[in-house]
Amino acid sequence: MPVFLETARLALRPFTADDADRLFDLDGDPEVMRYLSGGKPTSRETVRTRVLPRVLHDHPCTGTRGYWAAEEKAGGAFLGWFEFRPVADDIAAVVELGYRLHASAWGKGYATEGARALVDKGFTDLGVDVVTANTMAVNTRSRRVMEKAGLSLLRSFTGEWPEAIEGSEHGEVEYVLTRSDWAQRRVAAGAFKP
Repeated sequence: MPVFLETARLALRPFTADDADRLFDLDGDPEVMRYLSGGKPTSRETVRTRVLPRVLHDHPCTGTRGYWAAEEKAGGAFLGWFEFRPVADDIAAVVELGYRLHASAWGKGYATEGARALVDKGFTDLGVDVVTANTMAVNTRSRRVMEKAGLSLLRSFTGEWPEAIEGSEHGEVEYVLTRSDWAQRRVAAGAFKP
């Protein structure tokens, strides 16, 4: 399978139908699903009928998928996935950043490493103007990754949850990074000259 993006430690590749068991295992971990379903695992049927079609979807506006299987370059272990998906299927200008990694991969900088690489690729190669990301307000680890990837808090809000889960009463947060803010930070860091 061709690699979409490499970092120092990660290889991000398109998902295939053969990844169904990996996705089931990932979504079956109560720790991983804590801020998504209150820890309730995703059924195999839901992975087959909803999750797999979503991660296999090609977006015409970018010519890419919106979800990438994340593997360790050293050894090829499946760590989880990254989302870098156009909000509208036919417009690449605004994309949503997301990530879901096995708990064993937490605290090692993988989420930040992958998120930064996707943000850079989006602004340099994919025609992205705005990167957005959302999480529960109480999900401090995910919020920290967003901040380390360069996104800033835009707003706090209360969304509709099909089932309330612990922490949902505190609402959600949206983070954002624009192309101009990204470019200014890169110039300030000496990464490139405009």
